[in-house]
Parts: sequence; C-alpha cells; structure tokens
Amino acid sequence: MLELDQLTKTYGGRTVLSNLSHVFAPGEFVAIMGESGVGKSTLLNLVAGLDAPDSGRVLVDGAPMSALDDDAATRLRRTRMGFIFQAFHVLPHLTLRQNVALPLLLNGDADERAGAMLDAVGLHGRGADFPRQLSGGELQRVAIARALVHRPALLLADEPTGNLDPDTAAAILRLLRQETRAHGAGAIMVTHSHAAAAMADKVLVLTNSGLKLA
Repeated sequence: MLELDQLTKTYGGRTVLSNLSHVFAPGEFVAIMGESGVGKSTLLNLVAGLDAPDSGRVLVDGAPMSALDDDAATRLRRTRMGFIFQAFHVLPHLTLRQNVALPLLLNGDADERAGAMLDAVGLHGRGADFPRQLSGGELQRVAIARALVHRPALLLADEPTGNLDPDTAAAILRLLRQETRAHGAGAIMVTHSHAAAAMADKVLVLTNSGLKLA
C-alpha cells in the first residue's frame, strides 16, 4: 500500500504541492491528470524517493521513505519500483537489450526476460541496436520495457504514451495493464491523454486543492 501524508513541496518560493494526502490501494491502477505545472511529475518523484518533500511523508507498506538511507532507498526502487521517465534515461553506451536487462542484472537475476520485453513493446530483433539508432517513440518503448522487466510491485509512469502514435499507445497501455494485473502490481500513471486515463481503474485530477476523483 502507498500512502501520501500531508506532502508539501516548494520550488523557488512557489508551492507546488500543499498538504497532499491520499491512500492508494494495493494493485490499483490510477491515472493522474491535471494542468501543466500543477505538480504531477513532482509527485511521482516524491513517491519514488528521487526528491524529498519539505514536509509530510510518503509511506510504502506503512514505512516512511524518509526513514531509509540512500542505499536502502535505492534498493527499494531497484527491486520494487519501475519508473517510466518522460526523458527516457536510456543509457547511450548500452544496447537496447542491455538497457532493458539492467534492472535484472542489478538485482542479480538473469536477463532472459529482456528480449521478451523488447518483443512485447514491438522491438523484436532490435536488442543489439544502440539508442542512437532509435526514434523518440522507440526510445520510449525501451524505457517502458525496462520499467516492467523486473516485475515491480509499483509502476510509476510519467506520460508513458506521450511520444507514441495512437495504435502503438493503445498496445502499450494494454501491456501495462496486462503486466500489472498479472503480478498484482499497483500503478500510478501521469497523463494528459484521456484515452490513456480510460485504461485505469481510477482517474484522479491533481489541483491546487489536492487529488480529486475525475
């Protein structure tokens, strides 16, 4: 279970999130929508422990992220979370297969699943290619495969279909649903797309007043 408890975050004197509280049920696929600049990406970064709130807590299974040291927080992200970044963060010196296999290798697992995940996102036979050979949409699919490959308990997705054409976006969203449901994982997806949000169990809108049901 994931709980946000009175989260507040300020950047440069501007309050992005103010006393935000919400409880996400285990295995729930939630879409978060809202205007640009309201703090959706900031919220994902706080949940993942990539940034720290000015006040308030993020609790994962009842334990506050703030109680973890850097090594413990890194282990938690590496083993239990998958993150799809808007900027992809694909490593240019690694092949596509190596990029996707990275979470498995860091967790001491074999990388056989990496090829299967590349197939699942429509990049069959491209495992030996390098990121420089790919389009933006293809890079996004590599990032999605990497986020799913280790079967995380919680998937955090920041505009996961933003660079994809409608047909590919629909296929990727079906894959996200399939993978999270198969393993009982939860998911929080930030999106501007109403079509993407329609795939979720619940749609929330982030405003200056907090998270509200759409």
